[in-house]
Amino acid sequence: MTPDSVLDIGQRALEVTAALCAVTLIPALMVGLLVAMFQAATQINEMTLTFIPKLMIVALVLVVAGPWMLRVIMNFTLNLFESIPGLIG
Repeated sequence: MTPDSVLDIGQRALEVTAALCAVTLIPALMVGLLVAMFQAATQINEMTLTFIPKLMIVALVLVVAGPWMLRVIMNFTLNLFESIPGLIG
């Protein structure tokens, strides 16, 4: 196992992690921004007003994109397991 192969595996792992995190974080950030603008316009300072919409959006995204996310992580793991013999010898 060479240092280049270790760096390649680490880079691919970080890419998969970033892609999977972005799927849930970006919609939550957008909803949080919209709710914050609404709160600033109406001067309502209620903490649950920001938490509940973000929670609902993340749950909806996980229901919709969950199968895709599972396929991505399974493909990465299977490719990693299949490449073990080539990495060892």
